[in-house]
Amino acid sequence: MGKYQITRTRNEQFRWTLKASNGEKLLTSETYTTKQNCLAGIASSKISVADKNFDKKTSVAGQPYFNQVANNYQVLGTSEMYSSTTTRDVGIASVKSNAPTATIEDLT
Repeated sequence: MGKYQITRTRNEQFRWTLKASNGEKLLTSETYTTKQNCLAGIASSKISVADKNFDKKTSVAGQPYFNQVANNYQVLGTSEMYSSTTTRDVGIASVKSNAPTATIEDLT
């Protein structure tokens, strides 16, 4: 089972990271000014797992990555860079399977 980890940033804001059951990082969120907003972002990430919620991108260096977006198209989280579009698509599939049932670990 995956997990969302909530941490504090250097400027005392909050951020979540979704990790797969093997501990690999799948997504990192934007920063939130309050923990309540961070938890709301997690709640949105858990339900935003349809194909339309994944925006496939390519970095300026040519590396594939993706954003998970809410139903209002606001970015919820950004993946790391992948070596190929195939591995990026595996990352998306992992978010789809891990996010809905992921536990929340508050490290703040």
